[in-house]
Amino acid sequence: MTDTDRTTTHEARKAEPYARTVRGSGPGLLLAHGGGGSIETNYGPVLPALAADRTVVGVDYPGTGATPRAASPLRLDTLADELVAAADAEGLDRFAVAGYSLGGPVAVRVAARHPERVTALLLTATFGHPSPQLRLAAETWRTLAAAGDPDTFARFLFPYALSSRALHALSDAEVEAAVAELAATAPPGAGDHADLVTRADVRAELARITVPTLVVVTTEDRLVPPRAQRELAAAIPGAEVAEIPTGHLPFAELPDAWGALMVEFLRATGA
Repeated sequence: MTDTDRTTTHEARKAEPYARTVRGSGPGLLLAHGGGGSIETNYGPVLPALAADRTVVGVDYPGTGATPRAASPLRLDTLADELVAAADAEGLDRFAVAGYSLGGPVAVRVAARHPERVTALLLTATFGHPSPQLRLAAETWRTLAAAGDPDTFARFLFPYALSSRALHALSDAEVEAAVAELAATAPPGAGDHADLVTRADVRAELARITVPTLVVVTTEDRLVPPRAQRELAAAIPGAEVAEIPTGHLPFAELPDAWGALMVEFLRATGA
């Protein structure tokens, strides 16, 4: 394991350590992952491109990756501050922040709490507050996770993950295999993440964002409606919008295109 490719545990907070992933070298880029995911599952396919000329730092939320589950409900402020603490530990004074899905509100909260340190925001498949569609899905997700029935949980969530095109391209056997894998690998904190989705609201912070911002709209998203993603973009002054024809998992359907959008934006803005 090298200094530019490692996963460590944030030792400073013994009660709730957050596992930390660090790649590359150069200007800072913080990653905030989605609910039920981790840095590796949500950003793994694009990490090499992002870390080609940057120090990329991410933390796994409680109950996923190598981070233990939290004893109390999750808070955006805590996730944002833990991500910044990881940047501090890596010696990054300033940084861009990328947020995917639930990571979008986390990234916005980082920018709101540490405006002097953030150079740019990259927000993908995300929201300022949960739409009725997302809220109802997250509430059901939370209930099924708490019920201890991983198969039903996976069968409910899987159709939301992919675009209709990608889902219909799978054979029945492939669908069953994917559902089984989701049931077997769902992190213990997935329900806690879904609970935070139902409560996340950063609408008040959006108009105060002044750094260059890219909003990547996943146009075939069945979980976070594209309309909600575009509303988020419209509320951020000067936000640039890019659209990508994928469902809620751009890292699974179109990772190269997604990675290229982020890399090109960072280079173009000099963030």
